Amino acid sequence: MVKDKSEASEKEPKTETPAVSYYEAVGRRKTSSARVRLYVVNDESVTVSGVTVSKGGMIVNGRPVENYFPGEVLKKMYQEPFRTTNTMARFAVTVKTAGGGLYGQLSAVIHGISRALEKVDKEKFRPILKKRGFMKRDPRAKQRRKAGYAGKSRARKQSPKR
Repeated sequence: MVKDKSEASEKEPKTETPAVSYYEAVGRRKTSSARVRLYVVNDESVTVSGVTVSKGGMIVNGRPVENYFPGEVLKKMYQEPFRTTNTMARFAVTVKTAGGGLYGQLSAVIHGISRALEKVDKEKFRPILKKRGFMKRDPRAKQRRKAGYAGKSRARKQSPKR
Protein backbone atom coordinates (compact mmCIF):
# COMPACT_ATOMS: atom_id res chain seq x y z
CA MET A 1 0.00 0.00 0.00
CA VAL A 2 1.54 3.28 -1.15
CA LYS A 3 0.52 6.62 0.34
CA ASP A 4 -0.13 9.62 -1.84
CA LYS A 5 2.58 12.27 -1.76
CA SER A 6 -0.06 14.94 -1.24
CA GLU A 7 -0.94 13.48 2.18
CA ALA A 8 2.65 13.61 3.37
CA SER A 9 3.12 17.24 2.31
CA GLU A 10 -0.01 18.37 4.19
CA LYS A 11 1.61 17.80 7.58
CA GLU A 12 2.78 20.95 9.28
CA PRO A 13 6.10 21.11 11.11
CA LYS A 14 5.84 20.79 14.88
CA THR A 15 7.13 24.16 16.02
CA GLU A 16 5.55 25.16 19.27
CA THR A 17 6.00 28.69 20.58
CA PRO A 18 5.11 29.34 24.21
CA ALA A 19 2.35 31.83 24.92
CA VAL A 20 4.45 33.37 27.69
CA SER A 21 7.08 36.01 26.98
CA TYR A 22 10.62 35.54 28.28
CA TYR A 23 14.09 37.06 28.33
CA GLU A 24 16.89 34.72 27.24
CA ALA A 25 20.65 34.88 27.73
CA VAL A 26 23.65 32.56 27.67
CA GLY A 27 26.23 32.42 30.44
CA ARG A 28 29.60 30.69 30.32
CA ARG A 29 32.39 29.64 32.69
CA LYS A 30 35.38 27.35 31.95
CA THR A 31 33.85 24.64 29.70
CA SER A 32 30.30 25.10 31.04
CA SER A 33 27.51 26.98 29.34
CA ALA A 34 24.00 27.77 30.52
CA ARG A 35 20.96 29.02 28.58
CA VAL A 36 18.77 30.97 30.99
CA ARG A 37 15.18 32.03 30.33
CA LEU A 38 13.37 34.45 32.64
CA TYR A 39 9.62 34.04 32.07
CA VAL A 40 7.37 36.99 32.85
CA VAL A 41 4.60 35.32 34.86
CA ASN A 42 1.21 36.95 35.38
CA ASP A 43 -0.35 33.96 37.16
CA GLU A 44 1.16 31.82 39.89
CA SER A 45 3.00 29.46 37.52
CA VAL A 46 3.91 28.76 33.90
CA THR A 47 4.24 25.42 32.07
CA VAL A 48 7.24 25.13 29.78
CA SER A 49 7.77 21.92 27.77
CA GLY A 50 5.82 19.82 30.26
CA VAL A 51 7.45 21.26 33.40
CA THR A 52 5.54 23.65 35.66
CA VAL A 53 7.60 26.49 37.11
CA SER A 54 6.11 28.65 39.84
CA LYS A 55 6.67 32.38 40.11
CA GLY A 56 10.01 32.83 41.85
CA GLY A 57 10.93 29.20 41.12
CA MET A 58 13.84 27.84 39.13
CA ILE A 59 14.25 24.64 37.09
CA VAL A 60 17.73 23.47 35.99
CA ASN A 61 17.88 20.69 33.38
CA GLY A 62 14.33 19.60 34.26
CA ARG A 63 15.05 19.36 38.01
CA PRO A 64 14.31 21.84 40.82
CA VAL A 65 17.32 24.05 41.51
CA GLU A 66 17.50 22.88 45.14
CA ASN A 67 18.20 19.34 43.90
CA TYR A 68 20.65 20.34 41.16
CA PHE A 69 22.68 22.79 43.28
CA PRO A 70 22.20 21.52 46.87
CA GLY A 71 23.16 23.43 50.00
CA GLU A 72 22.73 26.89 51.48
CA VAL A 73 25.99 28.32 50.13
CA LEU A 74 25.13 27.46 46.52
CA LYS A 75 21.58 28.75 47.07
CA LYS A 76 22.94 32.14 48.15
CA MET A 77 25.18 32.21 45.09
CA TYR A 78 22.50 31.61 42.43
CA GLN A 79 20.02 33.95 44.16
CA GLU A 80 22.51 36.82 44.44
CA PRO A 81 21.75 38.48 41.04
CA PHE A 82 18.04 38.52 41.92
CA ARG A 83 18.73 39.78 45.44
CA THR A 84 20.92 42.68 44.26
CA THR A 85 18.30 43.81 41.70
CA ASN A 86 15.29 43.23 44.03
CA THR A 87 13.62 40.80 41.59
CA MET A 88 13.46 37.68 43.80
CA ALA A 89 9.89 36.51 43.05
CA ARG A 90 9.29 38.35 39.79
CA PHE A 91 10.23 35.65 37.25
CA ALA A 92 9.93 31.92 36.65
CA VAL A 93 13.37 30.69 35.56
CA THR A 94 14.36 27.73 33.39
CA VAL A 95 17.99 26.81 32.76
CA LYS A 96 19.64 24.31 30.42
CA THR A 97 23.28 23.82 31.33
CA ALA A 98 25.95 21.51 29.94
CA GLY A 99 29.67 20.87 30.20
CA GLY A 100 32.14 21.16 33.04
CA GLY A 101 31.52 20.43 36.69
CA LEU A 102 29.05 21.61 39.28
CA TYR A 103 30.81 24.86 40.22
CA GLY A 104 31.51 25.79 36.59
CA GLN A 105 27.86 25.22 35.73
CA LEU A 106 26.75 27.29 38.74
CA SER A 107 28.99 30.18 37.65
CA ALA A 108 27.62 29.89 34.10
CA VAL A 109 24.05 30.02 35.47
CA ILE A 110 24.85 33.15 37.52
CA HIS A 111 26.42 34.79 34.46
CA GLY A 112 23.37 33.87 32.33
CA ILE A 113 20.88 35.17 34.92
CA SER A 114 22.76 38.46 35.09
CA ARG A 115 22.79 38.87 31.31
CA ALA A 116 19.07 38.06 31.11
CA LEU A 117 18.28 40.58 33.88
CA GLU A 118 20.24 43.17 31.92
CA LYS A 119 17.86 42.63 28.98
CA VAL A 120 14.88 43.26 31.27
CA ASP A 121 15.94 46.81 32.20
CA LYS A 122 19.36 47.84 30.93
CA GLU A 123 19.53 51.34 32.47
CA LYS A 124 18.48 50.16 35.92
CA PHE A 125 20.11 46.73 36.33
CA ARG A 126 23.36 46.95 34.31
CA PRO A 127 25.25 49.31 36.67
CA ILE A 128 24.21 47.28 39.73
CA LEU A 129 25.20 43.92 38.20
CA LYS A 130 28.41 45.30 36.71
CA LYS A 131 29.50 46.76 40.05
CA ARG A 132 29.03 43.35 41.71
CA GLY A 133 31.02 41.64 38.90
CA PHE A 134 28.20 39.47 37.55
CA MET A 135 28.38 40.81 33.98
CA LYS A 136 32.00 39.80 33.36
CA ARG A 137 32.66 36.38 31.89
CA ASP A 138 35.44 34.80 33.94
CA PRO A 139 38.17 34.05 31.37
CA ARG A 140 40.15 31.64 33.56
CA ALA A 141 40.26 28.14 32.11
CA LYS A 142 42.50 25.09 32.21
CA GLN A 143 45.76 25.66 30.39
CA ARG A 144 46.50 23.32 27.53
CA ARG A 145 49.26 20.75 27.77
CA LYS A 146 52.45 21.75 25.95
CA ALA A 147 54.59 19.39 23.90
CA GLY A 148 57.96 18.48 25.41
CA TYR A 149 56.77 19.02 28.99
CA ALA A 150 56.18 16.32 31.58
CA GLY A 151 52.48 15.50 31.82
CA LYS A 152 50.91 18.83 32.72
CA SER A 153 50.91 22.30 31.20
CA ARG A 154 53.81 23.78 33.20
CA ALA A 155 55.58 20.75 34.65
CA ARG A 156 59.17 20.52 33.42
CA LYS A 157 60.94 17.27 32.71
CA GLN A 158 63.36 16.13 35.39
CA SER A 159 66.96 16.82 34.49
CA PRO A 160 69.69 14.18 35.03
CA LYS A 161 72.14 14.76 37.88
CA ARG A 162 75.36 14.38 35.88
